[in-house]
Amino acid sequence: MATVLSVSGSPSASSRTGRLLRHLDQRLTAQGHQVVPLDVRTIPAEALLGADFRHPAIVEATELFARADGVLIGTPIYKASYSGVLKALLDLLPQYALTGKTVLPLATGGSTAHVLAIDYALRPVLNSMGAAHIVQGWFTLDKDITVREDGSVTVASATAEALGHVVDQFAAALDRTPLLAAAS
Repeated sequence: MATVLSVSGSPSASSRTGRLLRHLDQRLTAQGHQVVPLDVRTIPAEALLGADFRHPAIVEATELFARADGVLIGTPIYKASYSGVLKALLDLLPQYALTGKTVLPLATGGSTAHVLAIDYALRPVLNSMGAAHIVQGWFTLDKDITVREDGSVTVASATAEALGHVVDQFAAALDRTPLLAAAS
């Protein structure tokens, strides 16, 4: 099966976005995929903001992207765009770091006013980085994600069903990515 890099672009350790991604990682693992989590907030700020391409954390993140067959990218939406820490990381990756990869963009936010941020802010960047296939993303309202005391997540039933469908489409596309890349 495929190796999936699951990237949380949230700057917060208690982020609903990060917890939702780790919840979805379990679904991908159950389908036989190897999932490698990456929380961008754990990369030292001086490396991200100082654009230190040689910093060991940036080198490691670049290698994780290179080894992945697919990338799941999750971000909270702030001011109608994806997070600044995610932007800083994407800016430091090689121009075509997503070449040949299947990508699933996910976002969380407090209002449906930001639902188009995936298509108008994040998708163009992912496309410019050479993704072989960007599957239909999904925006989840913060109110639909409940974090329990043990850190686990419960997702509102209609949202959970939709997310399950999107993740399953991503998993199915992972199996087709070599064919898509070869056809390019």
